[in-house]
Amino acid sequence: MDTLAIVILNYNGKRYLETFLPSVIANAEGFPVYVADSASTDDSVSFLRAQFPSVRVIQLASNEGYAGGYNAALASVREQYGGARYYVLPNSDIDVTPGWIAPILQLLEANPAIAACQPKIRAYDRPRQFEHAGAAGGFVDYLGYVFCRGRVFATFEDDLGQYDDNRPVFWATGACLFVRADVFHQTGGFDSAFFAHMEEIDWCWRVQRLGYQVWACGQSVVYHVGGGTLHKSNPRKTYLNYRNSLYMLYKNWSGDWLWGRILFRLVLDGVSSLLFLKEGQWRDVLAIIQAHFAFYGHLPQLRQQRRALRQQQTTEVKLYPRSIVWEYFVEGKKTYRELT
Repeated sequence: MDTLAIVILNYNGKRYLETFLPSVIANAEGFPVYVADSASTDDSVSFLRAQFPSVRVIQLASNEGYAGGYNAALASVREQYGGARYYVLPNSDIDVTPGWIAPILQLLEANPAIAACQPKIRAYDRPRQFEHAGAAGGFVDYLGYVFCRGRVFATFEDDLGQYDDNRPVFWATGACLFVRADVFHQTGGFDSAFFAHMEEIDWCWRVQRLGYQVWACGQSVVYHVGGGTLHKSNPRKTYLNYRNSLYMLYKNWSGDWLWGRILFRLVLDGVSSLLFLKEGQWRDVLAIIQAHFAFYGHLPQLRQQRRALRQQQTTEVKLYPRSIVWEYFVEGKKTYRELT
């Protein structure tokens, strides 16, 4: 069994593999590199086999998104190649840096309670600035809205060393996620119903309910292009983010007033729809409406998951106790360090 396996999920991402895979291989620190291809329709697989013979290629039968794709890929790593004690899951559009693995591996080895960890995520095209997908570690407020150290909604901080510490966070980004393999498989991996977006936050929430921890490591840095598979302007991304946020909140909230929170979310999502409408983005408005109907249609399955998770729970998990929407848009608190 390897200590670490580097596993990249690919779907029609040949251009990113061509650009970023050489750096991953050069900075793999002797650990095996896998690319799991989600039935790409470009020539990703033939390109990999011809240009990167050292990479272990896993061909998946279909595109099941980030969640289902990584579930299948990591199962294949375990069954076909003997597995690893830890996995790192960098997006295909991640540019790694020398020494990016060692600090996180040291954290994982020193503290068996850590189930997931992330490096600092900077923007590839703005190298001093934190990137949207994870920044320096994420949190969730009591209504299910997410934010990060270094990025709150559309405000992005420059990395000036203010988050160079190693510390627990609520969620670690799926853009470059390190996970403890036995915990990943023990928990059934990601919820494949999410397809993509927020499945890693849902998983981080679930493992904390079992007593594990999630950390961010300030000594490791990578750069992320972002939107490599699904651009932020695509209404499909809006749909997945809004739907999956509701899925996550309903499944995992273990306190009182669940439906009060859901109804409050309905109001706030309605307000955000008006903002989209003001900008003429009517397809995003339709995506939010569809997301809510998809949530209601999926309630029977979510209810079963909720019950099972409550039976398994050993640790109470604390969310950020105030509304990040209120603090950002009304109180004008734009950065993590300004928050209560």
